[in-house]
Amino acid sequence: MRKAIMICMASFLAMGAMSAQELKFGHINLQEVIFLMEETDSARAVVERLNRDMQETYNAMVEELNSKYATYQQMAADWPPATLEAKQSDIQSLEQRIQQFQQTANESLNRKQQELFGPITVKANEAVAKVGKANGLVYIFDLSAGAVPYVNEAISMNVTDMVKGELNIPLDKQLPAMQQQ
Repeated sequence: MRKAIMICMASFLAMGAMSAQELKFGHINLQEVIFLMEETDSARAVVERLNRDMQETYNAMVEELNSKYATYQQMAADWPPATLEAKQSDIQSLEQRIQQFQQTANESLNRKQQELFGPITVKANEAVAKVGKANGLVYIFDLSAGAVPYVNEAISMNVTDMVKGELNIPLDKQLPAMQQQ
């Protein structure tokens, strides 16, 4: 009886080892794929334009503050107390509006980025899942996430080009040189 149990256990261990050897894994640089997607180019252009517009508004507000402050410094000695107090209040109010603008502009920019890039990320993840299923992979590790310090290329399939194909990204389209570093 004991011998039969040992044989069964050995069989299960052998089957488990064989199953583990049959598991297929893949890896991808998802950040590269997302960067190369057509949708990313247009989303990035929208975000850059919004950022530029906000920066121009901010610069105009700071310029107005600097102008008012310079006038205040030049004229403070000649103004009566009521005018002096009104100008100080005006400068403080403008400083507060600038701070409020910075905060709301950053929040607005972050919301817009999430709104634009969320669907892009979903689309890329769906393509990764489709390639993984089609190739019978158990896991696909994202190397751009930085959580995978080592990949054995001999037993892990690089699915980056397959996902690019799934997303109709030309295989010769590469990251700009400074983005790859």
